[in-house]
Amino acid sequence: MNTKVILYLLGKISFGIGAVQLIPLLMALYYGEDCYLYFALSFCIAIVLYKLFDRYGRNVSHNDISVREGIGTVFFSWVLAAGLGALPFCFAGVLDPVSAYFESMSGLTTTGATAISNLEDLPRSLLFWRVLTHWIGGIGIIVLFVALLPQIAGSAMYLFNAEVTGFSNSRILPRIRTTAIALFYIYLLLTIILTGILAGMGMSEYDAVYHACSAVATGGFSNYDNSVAHFGSPMIEYALGVFMILAAGNFAVYYQVTQNGFQALWHDLEFKVYVVLVFSVSVLITANIVIVNGYSLADGFKTAFFHVASFASTTGFVADNYDNWPSFAKLLLALTFFTGGCAGSTAGGIKICRLIVLLKTVAAELRRTLHPQMLLNVYYSRKPLPVQTIINISRFFFVYILLVASLSLVLTFDGMDVTEAIFGVASCMASVGPAFDSIGATGTYAQVPACSKAALSLAMLLGRLELFTALALLRSEYWRNSKRW
Repeated sequence: MNTKVILYLLGKISFGIGAVQLIPLLMALYYGEDCYLYFALSFCIAIVLYKLFDRYGRNVSHNDISVREGIGTVFFSWVLAAGLGALPFCFAGVLDPVSAYFESMSGLTTTGATAISNLEDLPRSLLFWRVLTHWIGGIGIIVLFVALLPQIAGSAMYLFNAEVTGFSNSRILPRIRTTAIALFYIYLLLTIILTGILAGMGMSEYDAVYHACSAVATGGFSNYDNSVAHFGSPMIEYALGVFMILAAGNFAVYYQVTQNGFQALWHDLEFKVYVVLVFSVSVLITANIVIVNGYSLADGFKTAFFHVASFASTTGFVADNYDNWPSFAKLLLALTFFTGGCAGSTAGGIKICRLIVLLKTVAAELRRTLHPQMLLNVYYSRKPLPVQTIINISRFFFVYILLVASLSLVLTFDGMDVTEAIFGVASCMASVGPAFDSIGATGTYAQVPACSKAALSLAMLLGRLELFTALALLRSEYWRNSKRW
């Protein structure tokens, strides 16, 4: 493993995080907030790290990134970025180091779980730094990195494949750097459009930018303790719901829409299944809370649609106390933890495309049981899938469930309730954020023990990197230099 290449690239990440921290620094100066000192100190630390890493890796070839360097760079980029992102919270005395790292990791992985229980008492600039971690984490540090660093263009596929989610990382353009830039522009455009819509619906400019960045990143951070419920506006909830669904779609398909029209979206099986799932679950929850909780039909559908869109897109915005819903409705909402959004989106979870393949595989095996001599293929979008792809998806699903169970045991050992532990881990690994009970609609992760916060931070990172990118580092051969990957 070429550690000099990894450190050189980590230096660029440090510089990028430091540069972004200048935005809240300038905001603090504008609003006359003392926390500009915290951002200045964080910026200086990031620049010192950049200089150290750059000095060590200055004379290496940056066009020779193998799979090993790609995995290492992606993993340690998120670890380093979360550490740098936690510094302002620590310096401001808002959070202890473990909670600050949890908050920063939650922001960068677009999870939206928060350890802060008094958001409205914090300076505007510090709150805005929270949502900036969402926005840069949503597009992906590495995707931005590939787009903006032409020196590594020849080997960028290793970084891109380790970062982009889903089982099919097909490129939409011939050059990977061009692809990354195209995705960034679509991401930026959605953010700008939603900001304008929210501002037109009565939000202040600050609130509109804040919630647009959070929604398009499918993050869920709000600058209010009661999240979107603060506004009490059905139109805002519907607008955010629609854009959360869009943000959970495949951005590569959106690029194809700009080239070939909306037929590209219509022909995308995953997006169609995702939309049908959101509306079907919304209807079921609406019926349940109308009958049991006495919601009117309009209010029931509005709140059901918003929360299903929020959880299925793994955003985690809250507009109602869903902990008061019937068990059937809460369980349906919890199932969307696992489904997640589409591949190639900012959403987390298992991903709709994988679930489609798993269901088709089960159907094929049932037919094979009845007709042992039949040769059966599993098709996706009318194309037969290679056996290795099916095996990989099955392996991913098994490891995903295994990790949820294992980390839940860690949390229960640390004293957490079984229900909160299971749903807390599932929520953090799926990048949703809120779960149920004390970490649910009206709660935070502030009271969670430090060890459990560390485990949940790991769950966020594993979920964001699709498990195997991070787990590969546990293999002894990764650290040996005897074999070039």
